Amino acid sequence: MMISRRDVILLAMVDLKELEIRHLIALDAVATEGTFARAADRLGYTQSAISQQIASLERLMDARVFDRPGGPRPVTLTPFGEQVLIAARDLLARVDTVGEDLQRFRSGTVGRLTIGSFQSVSATLLPMILGRMRATHPAVEFRLFDFDLDPHLESAHDRGELDLCFVVGESATRFQSRHLFDDPFVLMARPGQFAPGPVPFTDISGEPMVGQHHNSCQLMNEAGMRAAGVEPNYVFRTNDNGTTAAMVRAGMGVAVMPLLCVDPTDDRIALHSLYPPIPDRSISISWRAGRTLSPAAERFVELAVELSVEFKNRSLPVPVAA
Repeated sequence: MMISRRDVILLAMVDLKELEIRHLIALDAVATEGTFARAADRLGYTQSAISQQIASLERLMDARVFDRPGGPRPVTLTPFGEQVLIAARDLLARVDTVGEDLQRFRSGTVGRLTIGSFQSVSATLLPMILGRMRATHPAVEFRLFDFDLDPHLESAHDRGELDLCFVVGESATRFQSRHLFDDPFVLMARPGQFAPGPVPFTDISGEPMVGQHHNSCQLMNEAGMRAAGVEPNYVFRTNDNGTTAAMVRAGMGVAVMPLLCVDPTDDRIALHSLYPPIPDRSISISWRAGRTLSPAAERFVELAVELSVEFKNRSLPVPVAA
């Protein structure tokens, strides 16, 4: 049935600011059931409540949406009502879609996370978390940023560009965090270079060393060595963990590194604990204080804590000094 020119003009003049979803639901129910009584039964309302919803809708539209023949005969849509019903069903379908999307978001199955990390976590713990998240939450999108230098990571985190960020040490008061595990420092050397077991710092005094550029971990191990009376003798520096291991294997020197930065299964390198030990570095995951995490972010943090147990229990292949 064609809509009249008058109805087109009326539709153009309709102010929908007062329109409510309940008006459209009532319209759809009456159009589907044919009577106000059956529509009321379908929706669990009284017949008068449905009549009021339709009357309210017609006042907003300034036009009738139903012809009411009276008696037991079903009501029928007016030409204008047919147009309103098409739009109503389209809007209701969109509302259903939005509701489904929001429910998926609340359950953590959809969303978008921006994660900041650093080399040793990116190569070990992060892939494990992502693998688990992709298996259980495949619709969550990830943007990952790996930073070589601490100031770059801290700056991005401070600007609010990251939803979550792996950090070394204590987070600033403007962030909240969950501690994941403590990562001990170890000595990397060639097999047979030192006797099995813990190596006293006096034994590496004067040894050529492979070090990193001045990041927080490097500063921690240098402070530990100097506290033990050893001045590092660096012959090569790199911030790449794989290059550090390659230089040690080549006999360029020894290296003091966090355990997470090395491959304990590499039989071309011997790992030793140090005596006295350098204080462990603390690994945490953090986010802005006072910021509500999305369900997907909450699940990511939970997995980070769960999977970090593997690193908490990670042991050296040699005994640690008492």
